[in-house]
Formats: sequence, structure tokens, C-alpha cells
Amino acid sequence: MAKKRRTPQEASIDPSTQEMLILADDLGIGTAFSRADDMPPCPIGADGMCCKICSMGPCRITKDGQTGVCGATIDTIQARNLIRAIAAGAAAHSDHGRDMAFTLKAVANDETEGYVIRDVAKLRTLAALYDIPIDDRSPKEIANDLADLYIAQFGQQNGRVVLTKRAPEKRQKLWEKQGVMPRGVDREVVEALHRTHIGDDQDYEHIMHHAVRTAIGDGWGGSLIATDVSDILFGTPAPVLGQANLGVLKEDYVNVVVHGHEPTLSEMIVAASQTPEIIEYAKEAGAKGVQLSGICCTANEILMRQGIPAAGNFLQQELAILTGAVEAMVVDVQCIMQALVGLADNFHTEIITTSKKVKIRGATHIQFDEHKALTIAKDILRHAIDNFKNRGKVQIPDMRTDLVPGFSHEYINYMLGGSYRASFRPLNDAIMSGRIRGVAAIVGCNNPRSQHDHLHTYVTKELLKQDVLIVETGCSSIACAKEGLLLGEAGLDRVGPGLREICETIGIPPVLHMGSCVDNSRILTVLTQVVEEGGLGDDIDQVPAVGLAPEWMSEKALSIGTYCIASGAYVIFGGSSPVSGKPTRVPDSDLVTQFLSKGWEELYGGKLEFIPDPDEMIKATLEHIDKKRADLGLPEYDPDRFGESGDARMLELEALPLTERKEAIYGLPVAGD
Repeated sequence: MAKKRRTPQEASIDPSTQEMLILADDLGIGTAFSRADDMPPCPIGADGMCCKICSMGPCRITKDGQTGVCGATIDTIQARNLIRAIAAGAAAHSDHGRDMAFTLKAVANDETEGYVIRDVAKLRTLAALYDIPIDDRSPKEIANDLADLYIAQFGQQNGRVVLTKRAPEKRQKLWEKQGVMPRGVDREVVEALHRTHIGDDQDYEHIMHHAVRTAIGDGWGGSLIATDVSDILFGTPAPVLGQANLGVLKEDYVNVVVHGHEPTLSEMIVAASQTPEIIEYAKEAGAKGVQLSGICCTANEILMRQGIPAAGNFLQQELAILTGAVEAMVVDVQCIMQALVGLADNFHTEIITTSKKVKIRGATHIQFDEHKALTIAKDILRHAIDNFKNRGKVQIPDMRTDLVPGFSHEYINYMLGGSYRASFRPLNDAIMSGRIRGVAAIVGCNNPRSQHDHLHTYVTKELLKQDVLIVETGCSSIACAKEGLLLGEAGLDRVGPGLREICETIGIPPVLHMGSCVDNSRILTVLTQVVEEGGLGDDIDQVPAVGLAPEWMSEKALSIGTYCIASGAYVIFGGSSPVSGKPTRVPDSDLVTQFLSKGWEELYGGKLEFIPDPDEMIKATLEHIDKKRADLGLPEYDPDRFGESGDARMLELEALPLTERKEAIYGLPVAGD
């Protein structure tokens, strides 16, 4: 008997997604939602109990005493499967960083078309950090040397990835002590694959030890390089006004949706779409112009720098095509569903692949080359404009929400103190006093096996009520944007009194959009600056902060989670655990699961837990934050302590004795004068 499919309301909390799913059902067209309903996951593989590394298998470990043909036990098999996923995720994000570094090198040597160095200040700051001379040198000379340094981090065989010096000093010493300081980004990924070949590493703790090393090479190496270079070339993000959801598509414009992860392509398409010749070409085709929008992390890249609207997150890529209004979906790498091409056959939409690493059978391939970037971007847009005449019936959901993205760690530093007093001191003080209970980073993908956007938004809203400041990246940030949580005044009626006071004073939303998934490196930088500012411990594992990936599905998420754990963070994943399987009647066979939590916590102060229930997720988050507050000797969180502000409150405070007034203002006991 076929499994019953979910209703559109059960599949997603987003009204525009529901509307498109109803249309898909009416047209008899499948989507990721219906395919997830029709194909339940293999319970053995999903729990990490299947090994298919060699052709003696696949071996399934489901009973007491079973091993693989080679004798591999369940813990060895689960550890091997997990590190391979972490290595793949690290490779994906780090390869993005490599491409960005090569682009920076080409720009520095005048070998590209259309690119310029937009953030010279960040270029000079980073170069000085790595002892690259900057005095009396042009930006391109400095950029050339920085690019060489970054490129070298991938193939380096010995020493350490140089970007790890940006972690707290105590954390660096811990990595050295534990032997997990990455030597080179590629070396650690290759070794992860070598260790898991048949007949190699068979100690699950030893395998997981290298998983940490591999992930650090991503988070404090390849991903950080990608963020750095994107900021240098395209500008360090600062708040802009944008919009999100399928309603950003326009019926009287040529709609081009960019989807993927690499901003070298999307930024140049933005530039090309604004040129007079392309605008005129679109008008000649009968449109008012070109409407550009993004899906997934490409959406976040151009949203936070250019204010280009986001058509949606991962699970809305097919739905954008279902509107009938998209002339071209232009994709590069990562998170692109092969089903797009078959779906597009029902409409006039053309799927255009652009990366030399990614082709999809049936799609049009126009290979992007940074050396001819603007020319190729214009060709892609002309291709889309020529398709405008083939458009049929259009149904665009009339739903879009304003948001303010672009909170880079540099801007957070500026917004807390201005140009001359930029500092994380106000943030630290707010946490120390209890106005902000703690910080949660909510990141990651959508997964069609859970209700689309529900876990992201539910966990976010519940934590905001508890005065927890939220930072977000990736598909999570788009989910919360659609709920109105990334626009200051729209969300402040849903947050705790202390956090509201901070948001109103600084003028920020209660949820800070920090960029794409690769920009989780920004969160590490923020945590490091919090530590260096003082008052909240001397390492990241002491800060009242938690990382959550409620709807994860990607191998990249596993790498992100692991490098955050290695940095000292408590990380919670929703959904299912890839290592949760236990043979029947074997109560102590969850060795890997226990090691990811208790074992890693003993070694690094961070741990990974898989908690599918959102209320339990919230409970664990708050318990961890409160424990860290207590360990630091901070006041116990009291939601009634703060929240009053304005002239009436100031008059009330002035009537208090000086010592009591200081305690009321700063939230901490103050010694008498």
C-alpha cells in the first residue's frame, strides 16, 4: 500500500509553498515533498548500519554479534560513514574557498573582466594579520600576495593552516595538544578517505579524531577563505533592505533566478542585469526589464550585499519554476536538484548550468569563466530574455516579506560602538547583565522529511521569547525572513523584554542575518571577538552560546557542526542521526553516538547531539546557556529584571541611592562607593 502523502499544509508552514504544492498536485507534477513521501528512507542506511566501502558488501549490521565480512564492527562502520560525510562537506565548502582565492589572484593580475577590489580596508587588515607588507603598496600588489598565501593553504603538507591563528589563543593550544591542528585543507580530506579504505583505520575514536582535524581545516581554513575573499571582492556586508519569498518574481519582467553557492557568478549577473544594453534588450522583448532573484545560498550572497530579493530557500527551487514565470534558472554548484530539468520540461523555463564541475543531463550548459565574466553574464541574460516570448500561464503567489540582512562580524562590531568606539563590549555587557540570556546560531538546510521551515521558525521564536539573541545563515535565515523576524520593528513584539531593550537601543532586528552557509565562519569570528573582549571566559566553550541545525540534510552541515564543536560549541541537529542505529539486544552499541557528545565534550568542550523534538531542542539550548552563565558566575537569568526604558524609567532610577542605581542599570552587584 502506498504511503499517504502529506497535505500542502502538513508539508510546509509557508503559504506560498502551500499554494505551489496545490498547483503541483493539480498538474500531476512531483516535487521533493511528494518524492519524500513516496520514498521512505532506508532504516539501515539512515542509521549508519550499512557499509558499502568495498565490493565484499554492502554489509548490514542489524543483529547481536554481527560484523561486516572483513570483521568491521558497528562502531567502526558508523565512524567511517560519518567521517566520509564530513570530508565531503569540508571538500565542498573548501573548494568554494579555493575558487575564490584563484579569482582574487586573477583580479590582482588584471586577468578578469568586471571584478574590482571593493573592500581595500579588509584586504589590508587581513594582509597585515598574516605579516604581508602593506605600506607603500597598491591594493593589487597586496591582493596578489594574500591570494598566494590562501591558495597555499589547500596543498600545504606540513605546518598548520595559517588562518587558525584567528581562533582564541587557548583554543589553538588545545588543538595543538590534541593533535588536530590541520596541516593543509586538502591533506586532511584525502587522509580521511585513505583512513576509511578497506583495511585501514578501525578504531572509531581514532577515526573521529581525524574527523575533527578535517572539519577545522574547513571552518578555520577553506570556508573562512571563501568569506574573506568574497568580502574583499564584493564588499563586506552591511545592513540593506531586501525581500524574500516567491512573490518577488514579477509577471511583467524577465525573471532570472540564480541558484547555488558561488558569488563570482551571481555578482556578475547582478552587474550585467543593470547595464543599459541588457535593460533595453529586455524591453525590446516586451518586458519591463530583468528581475533577478536568488535561491539557497546564492540568494544570501546577493541579498546581503546588493539587496537582490530571495525567491526562497532550498525546498523552493522547484516551486519557483512551478510559477511559470521564470525564464531561466542559472545554477553553479551545490544543493541543485537534478529534478529541475524534468520539472522545467512542463514549462518554458530553461535550466542553465555554468560550472565546469557541474553538468545536468538535459540542461543548457554555458560555462562561466572569470576571465570573461561580464561578457558571459550578459550572454546568459540574453539567453533568458530570448525565452520570454515562450512564457505561458503564470501563477505567482502574492507573498513577500521585507527583511534587513547583511550583519557581518565587522558591522556588528561597528553597530555596537560606531566608527571610533567599535567594540563588542556592549554585547558582552548585555550578556553579563542578563539582558541577553545567551546567543543561538540557527543555521542549515531544509529537509523535505520534516515540515518545511517549521523547525527553523519555531525554535527561533521560542528562543527569542527567552531573551536569546539569534544569528542565522543559509536557508534558516530565509525561513525566518519569510516570518518577518529579520525586520526590527516587525519582530520586537515577539521577543523577551531584555532583548527587546537591546534591539531598540541599537536599532537591530532580534535575528541577525550573517550570510550564506559558508559564512558560518563569521559566527566563529564573532565568538572569538566576544572572548577577546573579556568578561565571558577565555575560550569559546565558556560563552553562553549554542549552535542549531534544525532541518539539516547536507554533508556540509556535518562538517560545519564538527568544526563548531572543535571550536568549543554545543551543537544540536534536528531530524535523524546518521549514527543512531544499534543492533538488536545490544544496549552498549551506541559508542559513536556517546563519543560525539561526552567524548568530544571532554576533549574540546563542545559536543554534538541529535534531538528531533523542537521543544527538547529548546530545553537543551536554554539549559546549556544557563549552565554556562552559572559557570561564569553571572547573575541567574530573570525575565522580569529588565525591559523598562524611556524617561519614566530614568526618573525612577534617579530616585534610587547611587549604589542601587548602578546595580539597576548594569544588572550586577556594585560595591559601595
